[in-house]
Amino acid sequence: MKTMRLIILVCQLGLFLWADAQIPTDCANSNTTRDPENSDITVICGTQHMDLSMYICPVYHALYNESLMVLNGQVDKPGCYGTADWSVTPPVLKFRFPINESSLIDCGNTYTIANQLGSGQFQDYSNVQYVNISGTVTSIDPSAGTITYRRQILYKFSCNYPMQYLLNNTKLGVSGVNIAIRDNNGSFISTLSMQLYEDSKYENILTIPETGLNLKTKIYVEVEATNLTNRFNLLLDRCYATTNPFPTQATFYDLFVGCTVDAQTKVELNGASQKAHFSFEAFRFVEHKNKTISTFYLHCATRLCEASKCSSLLPDCENSQNRRKREAKDVPTNATITSLPILVGRQSNGEAKPFSASQAATREKGYSTPVVAIIVCIVIIAIFIVGLTVFLGLHLRRRKSLMA
Repeated sequence: MKTMRLIILVCQLGLFLWADAQIPTDCANSNTTRDPENSDITVICGTQHMDLSMYICPVYHALYNESLMVLNGQVDKPGCYGTADWSVTPPVLKFRFPINESSLIDCGNTYTIANQLGSGQFQDYSNVQYVNISGTVTSIDPSAGTITYRRQILYKFSCNYPMQYLLNNTKLGVSGVNIAIRDNNGSFISTLSMQLYEDSKYENILTIPETGLNLKTKIYVEVEATNLTNRFNLLLDRCYATTNPFPTQATFYDLFVGCTVDAQTKVELNGASQKAHFSFEAFRFVEHKNKTISTFYLHCATRLCEASKCSSLLPDCENSQNRRKREAKDVPTNATITSLPILVGRQSNGEAKPFSASQAATREKGYSTPVVAIIVCIVIIAIFIVGLTVFLGLHLRRRKSLMA
């Protein structure tokens, strides 16, 4: 035990002497070679990582170096130390860690979720969940004695992430294609996908023929978020259809939004897992009445919610006062996922109407209805003419017999 303590003391003394004696050349003429300041650190709340960058010359000026700066005092974890970058002017010390619960906790960062009133682009929501990630970068004093003359360096950082999915405006989600979800301020990274199925078990992918689906065909929809921890679920705020792939089109039909649900639509799973399920029956847009095929696209506005609190974010349809501030049709669509085109033909999914044997015989002969009508008229006229001729003939014979 004494030997181990002696080794630790020697190492600490070595670090102390090295830090005290070695002032890098790049810092010798730098205007950042001064006492540390709060403005020395830059925090980037990225979409996949949090990046910290701080001037390294003040660290050396305070008699420390990069090996003596660590996240949240986690001295025994190599992944919690920064990396010096001497290629830039002024030189900096960089820290990077991925935005996921395990890596954040490993280095001692504080990871909290809070509810806040919606504001800005989230003003349509009365309750929005935010994730706050905070921590410190602190210095390790190598002094072996009871006292020290070194001042402690302490940088604080914090990032606030709204748990609302926002898509890159240049991308459009389609069925079977994974898209990265991000926003300009930083958001939890995931992939969002939509798939259409033909069965209620969501096992057989729906195949849409070129001739289109029959009317009232049951379509099962699955929206899924992946690469998330079990702490989060997926919540659908609204799903609707438009006649083109752009979710901002003026003409639309809502399948469900808030407490309003189409009579043929059934929401089966929402806010309870990282998948959402609902079904609806194939329909046609009236504007396509002169077209053989009616083509439309399905859009779903999505967001994240903490698993234990998702139920509180769903609209309370029994008490209208507890609904979202607005269940209007212009809820934010930056989080929208869009399907591939859905084609629907004219034919109903039900049984065909019965027809008579005479109609069947006519169809087998290849005659159309107008042709049959003309033939019938000709036959009637012919019968009338023949009857009239016979009648006139008989009348003339009788008249001649009377005259004789």
